[in-house]
Amino acid sequence: MGLNSKLIQLSVSFNKKRGTLRGMHYQIAPYQETKLVRCNRGKIFDVIIDLRENSKTYRQWFGIEMDSNNKYMLYVPEGFAHGFQTLEDNTEVFYQISQEYMPEYARGKLWNDPIFNISWPIKSPIISDKDEHWPKEL
Repeated sequence: MGLNSKLIQLSVSFNKKRGTLRGMHYQIAPYQETKLVRCNRGKIFDVIIDLRENSKTYRQWFGIEMDSNNKYMLYVPEGFAHGFQTLEDNTEVFYQISQEYMPEYARGKLWNDPIFNISWPIKSPIISDKDEHWPKEL
C-alpha cells in the first residue's frame, strides 16, 4: 500500500493532566517523519494536518479518539503535522518514528490556527510555551 514501515525511533509521552495538548509537530526535508501512534494508557484526541501543498486534502485535519481499550493506532505519513490532547489524567502515548529527532529540522503549526479550525474537545488546554508560539499559517 506504499506505507513506510521503516520505524527506527521509539518514544513515549507521559502526560499527568487531562487537557494537556502537544503539537502540532513535524520535521522538514530531508528528515520528514512517518509516525505510528498509539495511546497505551488513558485517552487522547489525536490529530493530523495535511501539509502537502499539492494534495487535494492540503490544510485539512483528521482527528480520532484513541485509548487503551480500543487499541487504535494512527499512521501519520510524511508531510503531516501531528498533535494530541489528553482526555484523562496520567495518559501515555507511544510513538514509532521513521527518523531520528533532528531539532534543526523540527517545526510546528499553531494548535488553534484558524486556517485549520481544529475542534479540540477541551477548549482551554494545558500547553507548553513552545507549542503556544508556533507561527500561524500564512
